[in-house]
Amino acid sequence: MRLAGRVQALPPYLFAEISRKIAAKRAEGVRIITFAIGDPDIPTPAHILAELHRAADDPANHRYPESEGLPELRQAIADWYERRFEVRFDPQRETLPLIGSKEGIAHVALCLIDPGDIALVPDPAYPVYEIGTMFAGGSCYRLPLTPEREWLPDLEAIPEDVVSRAKVLWLNYPNNPTGAVAPLEFFEKVVWWAKRHDIAVCHDNPYCDVAYDGYRPVSIFQVPGAKEVAVEFNSWSKIYNMTGWRIGMVVGNPVLVDALMRVKSNIDSGIPQAIQRMAIAAVYGPQECVDEHNRIYQRRRDRMVEVLRGIGLEVEPPKASLYVWAKLPDGVTSGEFAARLIEECGVVVTPGRGYGEHGEGYIRLSVTTPDDELEEGLERLRRWGGLRG
Repeated sequence: MRLAGRVQALPPYLFAEISRKIAAKRAEGVRIITFAIGDPDIPTPAHILAELHRAADDPANHRYPESEGLPELRQAIADWYERRFEVRFDPQRETLPLIGSKEGIAHVALCLIDPGDIALVPDPAYPVYEIGTMFAGGSCYRLPLTPEREWLPDLEAIPEDVVSRAKVLWLNYPNNPTGAVAPLEFFEKVVWWAKRHDIAVCHDNPYCDVAYDGYRPVSIFQVPGAKEVAVEFNSWSKIYNMTGWRIGMVVGNPVLVDALMRVKSNIDSGIPQAIQRMAIAAVYGPQECVDEHNRIYQRRRDRMVEVLRGIGLEVEPPKASLYVWAKLPDGVTSGEFAARLIEECGVVVTPGRGYGEHGEGYIRLSVTTPDDELEEGLERLRRWGGLRG
């Protein structure tokens, strides 16, 4: 059997490789503590689950859904954005539910990229930006993110011949994997730059309500005129702990939203309607759960930062996201360090190199590990103390 070249060139998905390593150690009888994947351990709030249970009994929800989602859900998306960011969207033209934002992120390249086109992709970054581009036949030009620039790309440093072939710029703040945030002034420059060069902007914003110390992340659509060039991906996964239910959304430029809907209508049959109903309940129901989740994550963040500093890593407490991004000593590679942790103390972290060349020298840890396991894992790291000499 001869597979397509795009599949043969496809690297293993980062977390799939980590999962295999975890399984191998567990097969040896090792109790593994993992800080690798940003999958909230806190259950979906009870009032949201109650709506799922109710909706599951309704025969109307047992049939095929529509790719564009329930009108009530699109209205809920628009209402949520107005409540959260004071920006308005036409529910029918400027919002679209997704089978998790990852699905839309992967498919939107099919709306923008022809063979030979370029996507501008941050480095380090969520791998799906690059993979979607590759599936569409395009190539990526990497934009280095560095601590010297506070993990923000330098758009003016992109060569003109690259800009002329670029069709889309990917951004993600609060950032995965670095936990960095971007001020509204940065997005103002992005919108101006994108209009000047006729480049679409895709902003991935699933951590906008996972924030600490009173910080409030922004949306690119708080910039006037952003709808002319941008769409924003978001998700109920991180806000309401609904990763397993696979439901997200995209909002923004109506031409691009429509293009993505047309792609989806030819690929999938939409989100199960009972899950759409629970998402509606999440938007209009009690919101205290969001602050409570963030208090838990912030407490875990603080413990993690304390222990990582204690074993010789450089780390700043992130203002948002589910991740702590820790710098290793010079000369220590992220893959080697992560392998040592698995072998020597049964703790799993994510090597920064998995997010791109400029992620080398860092590791990422997630705060979504249950409290008892988190404390055990941090205690193992504290006792190990491998970098202290």
